[in-house]
Amino acid sequence: MGQLCAKCAQFLYDLLLSMKTLSSNLVQNVKECLAQIRDCSCLKQTKFESRQLYKPTRQRPEEVIAQEFLQHIERGFEIPPLGEVSLSALKTLAFSENSNLQQSASLFYLHISQYLNIQLPTEHLEIYYALLKTSDLDVQRISSLSLVTFLLKGNVPKEHVIQLDLLEPILELLESNDPMVQCNSCACIMILAVSDTNREAIASAGGVVPLLTLSKSYDPRVQQYAVGAIFNLTQSEWVQQFLCRQGAIPVLTLLLESSDSEVQYYSCAALSNMATNSQRHEVMLQTGDRFLLRILLSLLSSSVDKVSNQACVCLRNLVTSESVQTSLISMGILPHLLPLLDSNNAEIQQNSIVLLRMLSQHPANQDALVCHEVLQSVGKLLITRKTDPVIIGHAACFVKNLSYSKSIKRVVESPCVEGLLQALRGAEYLDEGALHCVTSCLGELVKHGEVYFGRYLKCHLMNVS
Repeated sequence: MGQLCAKCAQFLYDLLLSMKTLSSNLVQNVKECLAQIRDCSCLKQTKFESRQLYKPTRQRPEEVIAQEFLQHIERGFEIPPLGEVSLSALKTLAFSENSNLQQSASLFYLHISQYLNIQLPTEHLEIYYALLKTSDLDVQRISSLSLVTFLLKGNVPKEHVIQLDLLEPILELLESNDPMVQCNSCACIMILAVSDTNREAIASAGGVVPLLTLSKSYDPRVQQYAVGAIFNLTQSEWVQQFLCRQGAIPVLTLLLESSDSEVQYYSCAALSNMATNSQRHEVMLQTGDRFLLRILLSLLSSSVDKVSNQACVCLRNLVTSESVQTSLISMGILPHLLPLLDSNNAEIQQNSIVLLRMLSQHPANQDALVCHEVLQSVGKLLITRKTDPVIIGHAACFVKNLSYSKSIKRVVESPCVEGLLQALRGAEYLDEGALHCVTSCLGELVKHGEVYFGRYLKCHLMNVS
């Protein structure tokens, strides 16, 4: 700081004399003295130099850091990209009020997300809070995209995202009007919701309502990821209750009519999870005269395997009540279901025979199921999948249920008997449960249809034993 000149020093000396004498014009002298010191040029130069020296220390280094980082990216990094020097520079850029500098940091993370094959250090993940909270749209787009990439590649543990309070800015981005930001944030939530511990955190933080809103988006990518996130959330029973209270069931039911097979699959899978609790069945089926059942029946014939399979699973979970069992038969489920027994996909065959077995539990359905098409399809399934214990066990239970039908003669004369006997011959492929189902079924057939079996079946069973 500068020193007072002789003139200003004299002013202060005169002021002191005035104060000692306590003259009547003391106040006026003080005002005049200070005013003349203020207007003197002796201190102005020092003040000007301080202001000029301060400005570069606040702004220039940020700009230099941005330029250096862009050069590092272009030259393939001359310093460790995740080292202490980089970390310090990235913090400066990310927390800057200059959006151009924030973009430099977000571009850096997008760049390394493409090739990073190790875990991103926690110190770098902390920087994402500033990048995701920014008001700059480009920074939101770039940083959310790189975070999705890190999560998909496993560079960032899902639990760390929650622990570092990054869930808050991610959920805020769901409210964005930009489809790209919406898409990226939905994808983040979808990935995070794979973890058991994260699902309740997402729901508790208010993530359900914006996801339900975005599930109706006209942007197909946003809709897919939003419904996919909801599906992952439904793997928690507690979150299922929360979704029901927020009106998720009608929304998901309507999404089954989407022309997008991904949306169909995720919404059907979410409903399948919710249908595991029989207490929700009444609510799920009350919409539009069992509208859900009609849509699921049509999806059984989908050309996309995972959609038809998931529709089968959802119906299987809903068919626990007798009223649903009889309704599905009267609604014409068999033409949709039987082709699935002949699928090349073992999982589809398993789920379809489980559903058929559950339909056969109701006595009122048994006569309808003892028809040529059904018995031929089940018999073929028993023969071609005789080493699959799941299929053999449920198929045997299905045939056993039909043994109580008045049309047992059709059952005995069908390929089902030959299929059961072949499965018995290959007992080493079956587990204890499946083997019990086969022997129990054959026992019931002998008991109720002995007159039709004749000596052939008896001899056959004796040879096997």
